[in-house]
Amino acid sequence: MADETSGSIDIDADPETIMDVIADLTVYPEWSDGVKSVEVLTEYEDGRPGDARFTVESGPIKDSYVLAYDWNGNESVSWQLTEGGVLTAMDGTYSLTDNGDGRTHVDYRLMVGLSIPMIGMIRRKAEKVIVDTALKGLKARVEG
Repeated sequence: MADETSGSIDIDADPETIMDVIADLTVYPEWSDGVKSVEVLTEYEDGRPGDARFTVESGPIKDSYVLAYDWNGNESVSWQLTEGGVLTAMDGTYSLTDNGDGRTHVDYRLMVGLSIPMIGMIRRKAEKVIVDTALKGLKARVEG
């Protein structure tokens, strides 16, 4: 992904527990700032989401968009935007690495494109806030 923003955090849980929280999209509004609702549109045979519609309100950004998910066991999940309004891209990945001590290292990479003009530096700062907030919210949800 070009011009992506990334962040990482260690969480006191195994990768399976963390991936279960990531896969439970419909409860994102409870722990992910700005997410107002999530509707899972399709599921894979294992019950994990295939496509989901998100409604978000974060600062000046208000949008509804659809993400398509690609799951790699409990090691990683990636997604890409298939339908959006203000958002023209929302490509991301969570990668999980078992530390072997009951903790898991989580890497999050995100690239966002907008249909409204925005200086690159401001867009990257907004991406960084999204990444940091998501990682902290995920950690709190898993460990809480």
